[in-house]
Amino acid sequence: MQIINLEGTEDTPKIILDKSNGIFEISGRSLPEDSAEFYQPVLDWLDDYKSSPNPSTEFVFKLEYFNTASSKLILDLLSQLEEVGGVTVHWYYHEDDEDMQEAGEEFSELVEVPFEFSTY
Repeated sequence: MQIINLEGTEDTPKIILDKSNGIFEISGRSLPEDSAEFYQPVLDWLDDYKSSPNPSTEFVFKLEYFNTASSKLILDLLSQLEEVGGVTVHWYYHEDDEDMQEAGEEFSELVEVPFEFSTY
């Protein structure tokens, strides 16, 4: 599978999806002008990954901020992960960022994927 490796910008998160090295991470700020267009390659990649996933998948979210449009696409992404066996979502947030902690907790209630919460 192709590796997705997008450098983060002021408005878009850093995204690394590397099946062979077991790296699945989205970090930074997510407020792209067109969230649907920005996340479509990620959703397409996950769609391919579902057909032959690794035995276990540790998916890391380390977001500082995301807008409402991004939250819908993050939920779409998490929903795709429901169809992959052996997934654990690691949701990182700054220890004083209650909003990001609560966002992760809300996502964890909406999807059938185990979440682990950690501060950094």
